Amino acid sequence: MACSQQSSKCTGCNLQTLTIKEPWAAGPPEDAAWATAAAARPRSPAHRDRKRGATMSLDGDAECPVDGEVNQHELVANKKSAVLVDGIVLNGPTTDAKAGEKFVEEACKLIMEEVIFKATDVNQKVCEWQPPEQLKQLLDLEMRDTGEPHHRLLELCQDVIRYSVKTNHPRFFNQLYAGLDYYSLVARFLTEALNPSVYTYEVSPVFLLVEEAVLKKMIECIGWKEGDGIFNPGGSVSNMYAMNLARYKYCPDIKEKGLCGLPRLVLFTSAECHYSMKKAASFLGIGTENVCFVETDGRGKMIPAELERQVWQARKEGAVPFLVCATSGTTVLGAFDPLDEIADICERQGLWLHVDASWGGSALMSRKHRRLLHGIHRADSVAWNPHKMLMAGIQCCALLVKDNSDLLKKCYSAKASYLFQQDKFYDVSYDTGDKSIQCSRRPDAFKFWMTWKALGTLGLEERVNRALALSRYLVDKIKKRDGFKLLMEPEYANVCFWYIPPSLRTMEEGPEYWEKLNLVAPAIKERMMKKGSLMLGYQPHRGKVNFFRQVVISPQVSREDMDFLLDEIDLLGREM
Repeated sequence: MACSQQSSKCTGCNLQTLTIKEPWAAGPPEDAAWATAAAARPRSPAHRDRKRGATMSLDGDAECPVDGEVNQHELVANKKSAVLVDGIVLNGPTTDAKAGEKFVEEACKLIMEEVIFKATDVNQKVCEWQPPEQLKQLLDLEMRDTGEPHHRLLELCQDVIRYSVKTNHPRFFNQLYAGLDYYSLVARFLTEALNPSVYTYEVSPVFLLVEEAVLKKMIECIGWKEGDGIFNPGGSVSNMYAMNLARYKYCPDIKEKGLCGLPRLVLFTSAECHYSMKKAASFLGIGTENVCFVETDGRGKMIPAELERQVWQARKEGAVPFLVCATSGTTVLGAFDPLDEIADICERQGLWLHVDASWGGSALMSRKHRRLLHGIHRADSVAWNPHKMLMAGIQCCALLVKDNSDLLKKCYSAKASYLFQQDKFYDVSYDTGDKSIQCSRRPDAFKFWMTWKALGTLGLEERVNRALALSRYLVDKIKKRDGFKLLMEPEYANVCFWYIPPSLRTMEEGPEYWEKLNLVAPAIKERMMKKGSLMLGYQPHRGKVNFFRQVVISPQVSREDMDFLLDEIDLLGREM
């Protein structure tokens, strides 16, 4: 740079102040042409109003054509007084905000056109299937030393959309979540842009109050007069919270003294429970051998008499029972354990009752179907995932606790003095983050709050009622159609059935028949995914060979989609 400059350097550190005099009396040299363009570019009011320290004032921000970062040499040339530390200019931001804003604007247009506008279009594919090694070749996954231009990043965004599964498609039935709720989506946009962390009121005032309001309403839905709760990253984590909380209630000293000296603690859960119960027992040091699985009846419901028998047996063997986990809405069959009878046993035996209602909890919103969870008000804790049937967007999962003695905080608090100072100028009871095992925590309740505000309780009730009505419609169609066979009459939205191709319909149901039928669902699943016409889950289960599990969630799903589902399965499997 051809300029006259003075510099001073601090002897205690590598800090240098450059005072740059008028460098280009006869006009800018060729290599500084960028500075003229940058100076002439209009700036936003925020940029014009931005002020920096005494050594400089920001006079414009340079444009970088690749990654939005301003070149250090160029930045020095454009400042009358530049501060350098270790050769790095500290004057002003180095990010080109206008380029970044433009990129966000273009990406949002792409999301609207390729994701949101096409979300309910049944003519679009559910997925563009590619095997892993082929997909690696189609996607530019390598991260390089230098950044890439924005037009290339937008092309990558397009590829991500193209090859991702469209879980908002009306014919995506693969998991216990589906569809697109526009209100929770906007809430996610807001929280991603604001990037909050929900631990203290001072950094997240709105979202802490929102979480408090949502938890209060969910507690009312359960039937408790008061309680506590927290949103967690998944129902599995909620179940782990509850297990640890029950253990802490039984033995508070474990928080400080650990497992040493504890008796053999055992817990009881349904043989149809979610696998997170075993994971939680392993993670918490309880041990998977100390998870007692209680047998279920033919519909997948825990048998209360068997539960009590196992509790007595465990005591006889010297173990200490402390927890029963019932399930409201099992993953595969959609079964609901008899909560009232289980609660009676827990009261007699002095056991904590946790209800994993991650899937079935949404039935509480329906006056018609909440009977499925009769007795849930007697539970000590409940896991409930609004991101499932209520479509609050993954992830949105709450642990609710009947206790009002601050048990959650007593169990999990670490009293970090740099976050949870007790001499703050506001009511520190709103600093709720210390009752979480996390530090940084997403404002997941906001998504559910936005949907609830938009639809109201009656709108959420209608969402549940419609999903179960569509499931009933599909069941009736399956009963009337050749080649389809129900495993059982469903009581929730899980419709489990076999497709029997013509080649097997006259075969006697013996070992060879079941061996061949076991191959049908995986083969049809492969064909539907490669075609992209729909996605439907299948599994073997407790001695039954592979069958389909169809779940209705999204309000975008119609009767016509139910008809298409059966027609497409028949089309893909009739020649097998």
